[in-house]
Amino acid sequence: MAFDGGFLHTVTNELQQAIDSHVDKIYQPARDVLVLTLRKKGFVKRLVLSAASGTARVHFTEQKYDNPDTPPMFCMLARKIFSSARLTNIEQKGLERVIEFTFDTTNEMGDRISPKIVCELIGNSSNIILVADDGKIYDAVHRSDIEKSDRLILSGATYKYPDSQNKINILTADLDFVANKILNQKTQELSQAFLQTLEGVSPLVCRELANLAGENVYDNIVSVLQILKQNINYGEFVMLLNSDGTPTDFCYMPIKQYGGLYSEKQFKTPSQLLDFFYFERENAARIHKASSDITKLLSNLIARANRRMAVRQKELNDNRDREDLRIKGELIKANLYAIKPGSVVARVQNYYDENLSMIEIPLDPALSPSQNATKYFKDYKKSCAAVTSLGALIENDVREIEYLESVSESLSRCKTLSDIAEIREELSLSGYVKQTAKRQPRKKTQSQFDEYTSQEGYKILVGKNNLQNDYITCTLASKGDMWFHTKNIHGSHVVVFCGGQELSDETIKQAASLAAKNSKAATSSNVPVDYTPIKYVKKPNGAKAGMVIYTTNKTIFVTPEDQL
Repeated sequence: MAFDGGFLHTVTNELQQAIDSHVDKIYQPARDVLVLTLRKKGFVKRLVLSAASGTARVHFTEQKYDNPDTPPMFCMLARKIFSSARLTNIEQKGLERVIEFTFDTTNEMGDRISPKIVCELIGNSSNIILVADDGKIYDAVHRSDIEKSDRLILSGATYKYPDSQNKINILTADLDFVANKILNQKTQELSQAFLQTLEGVSPLVCRELANLAGENVYDNIVSVLQILKQNINYGEFVMLLNSDGTPTDFCYMPIKQYGGLYSEKQFKTPSQLLDFFYFERENAARIHKASSDITKLLSNLIARANRRMAVRQKELNDNRDREDLRIKGELIKANLYAIKPGSVVARVQNYYDENLSMIEIPLDPALSPSQNATKYFKDYKKSCAAVTSLGALIENDVREIEYLESVSESLSRCKTLSDIAEIREELSLSGYVKQTAKRQPRKKTQSQFDEYTSQEGYKILVGKNNLQNDYITCTLASKGDMWFHTKNIHGSHVVVFCGGQELSDETIKQAASLAAKNSKAATSSNVPVDYTPIKYVKKPNGAKAGMVIYTTNKTIFVTPEDQL
């Protein structure tokens, strides 16, 4: 990611508006994340400080973080030192990824002190350190190992800045001098020369500078450095997006090196960009972590059901020849006079065969010929009963696998922790997850669903899991409303609340597109979607959540796309 020293410089400039504000609240939503609410007349902002590996950054945030019920000890210490403190200075050390916040407050004795919060945003070594005005460390979110670390980051130790790489700060250096340094680097790659020379510039930016320089390096390098300097001071805040809209990278200058491979999204401030980018990444990580146990459970359940069904199917196939058992019993019974007691095989004529061929029938020598016939008849009846029960069991396995796959598909579309909680509740109600304690049933409100409005003004609800699907279809919808679902594909129930009114082609296409987009076929094209009035949608007795049958339907083929 391009959160380099140059980007931190743009953030530092933006944060200057918080000078003279007071610390109103301090939270620690995660082990290495601190959130400060800063307040002054006409100004209220939340400042997030993150030292998490891969997501280390500092910026204003509009996001609301889930805080633990009991504040961690580091958070309690920060509150003790910085609560109500006035922010007096925000300073970046050159173009290094180190920023410090200086405050003015009083200690327990009433003496005025100037403690600092130092954020080192250096990859896996990122840290948030509370430092007293005499340079002693109060504490840090990541304490150092005395035996393995060159810098001592422990309570009571003297704080020292990370070692400098002795690179050139382009904001203060002469550009001709910098250009000569770059051209004298012993490397064939111009981007590497930029990286080895310039302080606080990421590989992404270095590749872009090399791309801008083109072939006439000697003529263009100074102008390229001027562009870099201009963007660091007054840059454009650009995010790169994949073809599916997923945030990939960001920078304080336009990125043209990829051609049309990525699209760009611009933001007015660096904080807005960082807030969007990292919230999306962290939310995806939180969702993945929170759903990992359910994902594993569903995978195991589906695999187990498939194995069980395969065993039953094999047993059913083995009983396909059950009629042979009856025939052998009849042939033994018809030839009792010719079979000697104690025989291990009976060679008789098969009068069930049009050619009247001879057949050898295995016998149990411990049984009489009559008892052998009875045994074959019993095996025949047992096989018939097995076929009947196995057919029903296999049907149950098929329904269970379909249900579990529908839950898995719903889980893959979860965007919030509450969505995952609903999936967990559904599995609990279905008996797949044990309830650890009795809980009050969760109230179902329309705000839980994804809601849209058609061009004709009709409300459209989209269920996000099987419980919501049931509630929308079987409780909220009336007989005249229109129901949509992908044909033979796991997905959401979509209902257009039209009260029996005839829908336009545009509304039908919109609702069908929503059904396709919220299904397992979300990335496909020409997805078949069935639709029919609610009065033709029925839920069989005993059916699992989200399982319905429907008739009198029509089918439309659509390509999933964003709606409204």
